[in-house]
Amino acid sequence: MRTLPARRLAAVALTAAASVVALAGPAFAHVTVNPGSAAQGGYTAVDFRVPNESDTASTVKLEVNLPLDHPLASVRTLPMPGWTAAVEKAKLDKPIKVHGSDVTEAVAKITWTADAGVKVAPGQFQEFRVSLGPLPTDADSMAFKALQTYDNGDVVRWIDESKDGQPEPAHPAPVLKLTKATAGDAHGATATASPAAGAHGDSSDHAAASDGDKTSSDSTARTLGVVGIVVGVIGTAVGIAGLRRKSGSAS
Repeated sequence: MRTLPARRLAAVALTAAASVVALAGPAFAHVTVNPGSAAQGGYTAVDFRVPNESDTASTVKLEVNLPLDHPLASVRTLPMPGWTAAVEKAKLDKPIKVHGSDVTEAVAKITWTADAGVKVAPGQFQEFRVSLGPLPTDADSMAFKALQTYDNGDVVRWIDESKDGQPEPAHPAPVLKLTKATAGDAHGATATASPAAGAHGDSSDHAAASDGDKTSSDSTARTLGVVGIVVGVIGTAVGIAGLRRKSGSAS
């Protein structure tokens, strides 16, 4: 009879561990930029990684807004079978200099729309690749506000900006961190490629591509934190159960 409380305690601990994982799960499913960082002043290629978070609906459209406070002269989308990319440009209030020439407009928005019969189904994700540059030299990050549309009409707005010292918002905007260029970077670029690699929205003869595909360090840290919590809960339950068994045997 003395073993029943220990079993119940173990069951409660396992339930608590499962709850921790369930609560932490949605934090891993944000729309993100991968890789999550690039060198200031250079050209790079990034993937906007879009997980399908619904159990009953599929993703059929992604809209990504590019910040015009730090306009990018060269923006190209990688052709992707089954999806159509539309690029919208906007006039700049103040022209920017790129390789000695004035650039008066920049890409403000990219919209990917799925063709008939194409979708990102539940349990799947899709990556939308873009080459960008030159990246600003006077900023340490760029936020790309995104809208994810499902085939049932639901729209998830990934537009909230994270702030230091505060909890992560429910729907954070994808962020590309910008690091100081090093001597090893070619013209401050993280990677370079032939202009033929891109297909849409370019306003310069320069483009870039990167083979790196890294998961953000924030996601990794959250994963390790969840694993630590689960292991701690289970370990505590096992320890207490052992003590109860020893106590029962001694009495």
